Amino acid sequence: MKEPVFLTERQVAARYGVHQNTVRNWVASGRIVQPLTLSPGCVRWRLADIEEWENAKAAKSKAAPIDTGGQHA
Repeated sequence: MKEPVFLTERQVAARYGVHQNTVRNWVASGRIVQPLTLSPGCVRWRLADIEEWENAKAAKSKAAPIDTGGQHA
């Protein structure tokens, strides 16, 4: 079995091309999978959790109808 890979807040931010404050806001609003709190001020995300969340978001966006604003494509 492979050892789990953990990402720092900085790595998660870099993965999505956003600032670390954005990642904090996403966590606070529940917009991203919650990290593990290892100690006060030390949080990590399991890469497998992030990838699962990304896959779920991608599947949901594919299933959602495209809003063309009332216009036909």
